[in-house]
Amino acid sequence: MTQLHEPLKFAYWVPNVSGGLVTSDIEQRTDWGYEYNRDLAVIAENNGFEYALTQVRYTASYGAAHQHESTGFSLALLLATQRLKVIAAVHPGLWQPGVLAKFIASADVLSGGRAAVNVVSGWFKDEFTGLGEPWLEHDERYRRSEEFIRVLKELWTNDHAEFTGDFYRIHDFDIKPKPLAGDGRPHPEIFQGGNSTAARKLAGRVSDWYFSNGKDYDGFSEQVAEVRGYAAENSHAVKFGLNGFVIARETEAEARDVLREIVAKANVEAVEGFRSAVQQAGNATADKKGMWADSEFADLVQYNDGFRTRLIGTPEQIAERAIEYKRRGASLLLLGFLHFQEDVEHFGKHVLPIIRELEKDIDRSAATPEPVGSRA
Repeated sequence: MTQLHEPLKFAYWVPNVSGGLVTSDIEQRTDWGYEYNRDLAVIAENNGFEYALTQVRYTASYGAAHQHESTGFSLALLLATQRLKVIAAVHPGLWQPGVLAKFIASADVLSGGRAAVNVVSGWFKDEFTGLGEPWLEHDERYRRSEEFIRVLKELWTNDHAEFTGDFYRIHDFDIKPKPLAGDGRPHPEIFQGGNSTAARKLAGRVSDWYFSNGKDYDGFSEQVAEVRGYAAENSHAVKFGLNGFVIARETEAEARDVLREIVAKANVEAVEGFRSAVQQAGNATADKKGMWADSEFADLVQYNDGFRTRLIGTPEQIAERAIEYKRRGASLLLLGFLHFQEDVEHFGKHVLPIIRELEKDIDRSAATPEPVGSRA
């Protein structure tokens, strides 16, 4: 269960892919290059952000003409910062888990224990087939991901690693240096997303964190309850992150105007191409609960349904909504912005202090005993 007294954590999407975080021709003062992202990482860690998630896209597609590879870019950001934890998105099937385990172990040591991974089971068929790799059926991709995660954990924690599965086999293998282990952190943190039943069950068995696509309150609560149920069946603990896109302005009307402009100026061809690819993937599941299966055009202008979380309005409105998601199980909010450097700094200076004050109110309420006789 989420501990309400623990501060809500914040991550941001690293814009290492061109086009920003919305597929729109609206002005975005965001750049996919290293210098911009190096400076952004420093701004983020100095404004209350604990994590950054480096995207992975291997080939030009859907408004993303250029992209930096996620693991190398993550290491560069780790070495440019002092406290920020950087999560590299990786694909089983395109990575051999032992090779990735070695890379992340080195990155973890070099950064003082700040490396993490987000295991992406894969939705973009063309990336696999274009590289000559097999494209597995939906649930098989998640079965491969589970083996991939188990191999990572085995290699990071055992000097004589052993694993025998349908996709991977490791025999008496030792990598050194090992990643840095610490209190409550036996190995680099493993994040995982997905919306399908297969994804939820995977999180309930092996992942440290489950990322939810953008959701309203009830949609997020439903996911949390189901994943917690699977975790309880496996005596496993999992924490929850939620994707959202932040538009903070002095008035709600100003923020809503920005959202309308983003959607009005959407790159229709790119959004429709993305929708075609991801909804095929989402509907490939037996229960039709896969990622993006019910997303509308406006939702897909932001890759991960970030508008649905409705972190759009005044700093006070955004803070109150963030706290409600915390009450419903979120330990971390993964945020996207229009103008990353300016907006991340604005969030840290104007939204985060309100969130921290609201958290103090929660703590005070929890510490105040009920008056005698208050319950009949």
